[in-house]
Amino acid sequence: MAVDDGGKADGAMLAIGELADRIGVPTHVLRYWETRFPELKPLQRSGKRRYYRAADVALAGRIHELLHVKGYTVEGARKALGGNGGGPDEAAPMFAMAEPSGGGGKGVSVRDLIALRQRLADALED
Repeated sequence: MAVDDGGKADGAMLAIGELADRIGVPTHVLRYWETRFPELKPLQRSGKRRYYRAADVALAGRIHELLHVKGYTVEGARKALGGNGGGPDEAAPMFAMAEPSGGGGKGVSVRDLIALRQRLADALED
């Protein structure tokens, strides 16, 4: 049985604070995500304490990636997760934030800017 960095076995349920620490967001953000992403439903035990199963942990990680790494809106992330027939462009962010080759702070990659320029040109042709 593998054990993660926090000393819990893989697949063990995590309390809201543990999950928040793991993915790097405050607990109130996880509570907000529960209202916007119905798939994210932790178990609630006595005292309304939330416990996240392995599937919930994976989903929260995916939501974090879409919102905070790739730059999706909440609605765009919902579409990307839901697979409700919307094409990839419909759910895609306008551009994703990426680390520039020089390191340091966050910036937009040239590839993303070129793709954005092409999407804008295509939209103007319509």
